[in-house]
Amino acid sequence: MKSAGPIFFAPRALALLAGLCLLVGCGKKSPPAPATGSAPAEGKNIFRNYAGSASCRTCHEEAFALWEKSNHALAERPVNTTADGAAFEPARTVLAGADRATVRFTNGQFQVTSLGLQTTQETFLVERVIGRDPLRQFLVPFPNGRLQVLAASYDPRSNEWFNSFGDENRQPGEWGSWTGRGMNWNAMCAECHNTRLQKNYAPATDTYQTTMAEMSVGCEACHGPLRAHNDWQAKFGQSHQPDPTVPKMSRDVVLNTCAFCHARRSNLTGDFPPGDRFDDHCSLEIVDDSDRFYPDGQIRDEDYEYTAFLGSRMHDHGVMCLDCHNPHSMKTLLPGNWLCLRCHGAGATNAPAIDPVRHAHHLVHGFATNGTMQNVDSAAYNSRTVKETGGECVNCHMPQTPYMQRHWRHDHGFTSPDPLLTKKFGIPNACNRCHTDQSADWALTWTERWYGEKMARPARARTDVLARARAGDVAVRDELLTRLPAESSPYWRAIEAGLLSAWIEQPAVSKVLLATLTDTNSLVRASAVRALSPLADGADTNIAAALKNCLADSSRNVRLAAAHALQATLDPSSPVAQEWQRYLAINVDQPTGQLQLGLMALAHNDLATALAHLQKAVAWDPFSPPLRQELAVVLSALNRPQEALQQLQEAGRQQPRSAEIHYQLGLAFHESGELEKTVAELQTAVELNPRHAAAWYNLGLAHSEQGHADDALAALTRAESLSPTAPNIPYARATVLARLGRATEARQAAQRALEIQPDFSAARQLLEMLPP
Repeated sequence: MKSAGPIFFAPRALALLAGLCLLVGCGKKSPPAPATGSAPAEGKNIFRNYAGSASCRTCHEEAFALWEKSNHALAERPVNTTADGAAFEPARTVLAGADRATVRFTNGQFQVTSLGLQTTQETFLVERVIGRDPLRQFLVPFPNGRLQVLAASYDPRSNEWFNSFGDENRQPGEWGSWTGRGMNWNAMCAECHNTRLQKNYAPATDTYQTTMAEMSVGCEACHGPLRAHNDWQAKFGQSHQPDPTVPKMSRDVVLNTCAFCHARRSNLTGDFPPGDRFDDHCSLEIVDDSDRFYPDGQIRDEDYEYTAFLGSRMHDHGVMCLDCHNPHSMKTLLPGNWLCLRCHGAGATNAPAIDPVRHAHHLVHGFATNGTMQNVDSAAYNSRTVKETGGECVNCHMPQTPYMQRHWRHDHGFTSPDPLLTKKFGIPNACNRCHTDQSADWALTWTERWYGEKMARPARARTDVLARARAGDVAVRDELLTRLPAESSPYWRAIEAGLLSAWIEQPAVSKVLLATLTDTNSLVRASAVRALSPLADGADTNIAAALKNCLADSSRNVRLAAAHALQATLDPSSPVAQEWQRYLAINVDQPTGQLQLGLMALAHNDLATALAHLQKAVAWDPFSPPLRQELAVVLSALNRPQEALQQLQEAGRQQPRSAEIHYQLGLAFHESGELEKTVAELQTAVELNPRHAAAWYNLGLAHSEQGHADDALAALTRAESLSPTAPNIPYARATVLARLGRATEARQAAQRALEIQPDFSAARQLLEMLPP
């Protein structure tokens, strides 16, 4: 994008459009070889060490009996008349958004008639089912080795079909439509519903040859390959010698194995062997500035269990999955409060002892008023039309949220209800989740009456800081800087490090984050790397050197975060570059994967390749504004400004309240010489995000071009307060002041620019031109 004179602001690299000048003609190294798609880690023989779950039955009858009826064992299976006949007979029709899907069993086949790839009604054969209870989703074969997940899902408890998207009216052509890549089994479902899956995607033909060691989550999904164990037992099992082939299942191994499928995360390798570390194969989504989670850590989106658990006090005190769940049935070890009182009962030494009746202030089924384990209240309890559940620990500390309309999941963050946080930030509390007819003020009155000063927990203070940071409160920066080094929980340190990225250009922030790169926890280090990444090619050589050191980190998650930050200068022959290429390869079948490849090509000034990848990303997901924004970057760099503007306008229609899109539209309109539209878009950007320093800066320059000097100075002053280490801003202010004849103030502003960047030649020239 062309500049408006010598000072029109260029935002940071990859912040779109004007930022391209930071990438063009920089003499970068050639990019690594293009991604070629996912491949099995051990070649075609990866499954030869697997024996199948059936081989475990003879020696492990009890464990096998528990497993074979579990949701793990039935995670995926072929459709059959015994289990699925009631769902398809008699035939019925279900509304699924814009679609009317009809399911039936006819001529020995399970069929569904629904809107297909051609947006017309087509009849498909149903091949498999994933899930068992509380809902089942059915798989339909598509061309090129694909399996797609129907939007129409089945609830076996009520014998009802329903739309798993709820009120969402997903249309054919959308990424999230049942025919789109967002509902593609090969990429989105298969690895967690099967044992040691290999996606095997071929980019050249856009086809899959997906394979797995065993359909469903079998014994070896958790224990690893067991053929060697079976062979050793057959040969030496009667000798009573120690079996050297038995996989070691430490508590950390168990947690890492569970986490792979019970976390919202991105896949780094496409192949997770049980026993490996989670952070060597996954990048975890945590509480950040998005709406995935609430600021106190409660789940909001479909976040599964692991992330919330990682932020809990339970995890911090060493509790693991199998302390509560049977490893084979995955049912809880005891019902109701009996499970919690294993550790929190009278005489407990490893956790605070809790009397459920006195603590909950609600009736507890099976407990007398003195808190002892009795059934004296059972008759009264069982006679109630509406059961009292407030005395059950999980209903206050593990509230449930429904996903896919029918699947109620317990939050594993073990948070405490806090109506004050509901009042201040809209964070839900368990009291009002149950008492929906009451207000947060009502709940707050009772909790304060019952618990008093205990409500002022450290978690409340932390949530207050994080919520304000997410809302853009500038004053919270110093509180985050204080909290981060003192935070005892690695999970919350990682979150605090990530939220500091909003002020990454400020030296005090980058200094603390640099120190955080040596944290003992890899999640914290990865978060710090991502926060520092905008400064990777900046003037601070200490930051660049520190990020380069992270390329050799012991955690692949950290190494790849650093590789992303440094991809423009990454040595193609280095081991970490090969890891980076593998990461890009396994995600190449999704729009986000094409985006990553496009950004890598852009970082190396390979605009033709970047254009091809980003055009494919938009074609695969035409309703994603960020993809169109990045495509606009490349089109602008290729001197195709009108096409870039069209992409941004469409992105703006899709996401009208995005400050970043309005900011970029302002730059695009400036490129086309439409100054009034430039000002209007930039003004909207700063109204939507008052912290957007680049938008304030460009707005100041645009006002200056219009001859509105006072408005220009006001906007530039605001920009400088938000980004005090950017030398362009005081220099721009100096030029406006000079034109107004305010030489003393102009000199001060130019001197400030030189203090920030001593080699800023334009500022020095201006200073020499000004009268003393």
